[in-house]
Amino acid sequence: MTDISTRPWFDSITWLTLPAAAEQLGTTASRVRRLLEENVLLATRVDDVRKIPAVFLVGNEPMHELRGTITVLHDNHFTDDEAIDWLLSDEESLGTSPIQALLAGRKAEVRRVAQSLL
Repeated sequence: MTDISTRPWFDSITWLTLPAAAEQLGTTASRVRRLLEENVLLATRVDDVRKIPAVFLVGNEPMHELRGTITVLHDNHFTDDEAIDWLLSDEESLGTSPIQALLAGRKAEVRRVAQSLL
């Protein structure tokens, strides 16, 4: 897997530290760590600090459609970095990135494509 910081979409993403994500969610950093452990959110190391793509948060909560999609990707043996890469990269079969498709309400289609990845 390529270093995530070399991906073409990397610089266009807003990255939140765990404390910044906690502030946006109106909770604590320990609760955000629990959300990561429960696969409600994903994080990766950016400049040696764990960070979450801001697009994974909608308003003051994690994107609801993300958890099940993360589960499908993990079931297909994706690491967190690979899952983040797939979610943020353009997916030809969707005509956009999976995260944008999820934001557009295309959860079933995104999960169907994710299930076909092996």
